[in-house]
Amino acid sequence: MDRTGRDRIYNGMPARDLGTEGWLKPWSGGNGGSCVEALRLGDGRVALRQSADPDGPALIYTHGEMKRFIMGAKEGAADFLIA
Repeated sequence: MDRTGRDRIYNGMPARDLGTEGWLKPWSGGNGGSCVEALRLGDGRVALRQSADPDGPALIYTHGEMKRFIMGAKEGAADFLIA
């Protein structure tokens, strides 16, 4: 169950349904407040949302998906996104 007592957490759900507490901005960088926020869910999954639209959709990733993304980014696999 999520923080609101709902049984179903799904990709694209309204981020507000995950609550307002615990969202962090690990990738914040002085861009006027528009950044990605992350929330670690109780089952190890990770929710991401756009800080400029906190009621918008949340993208839900498994622990493994998030780990592969972060490790790949550290190894340069995502460099094409900023080149």
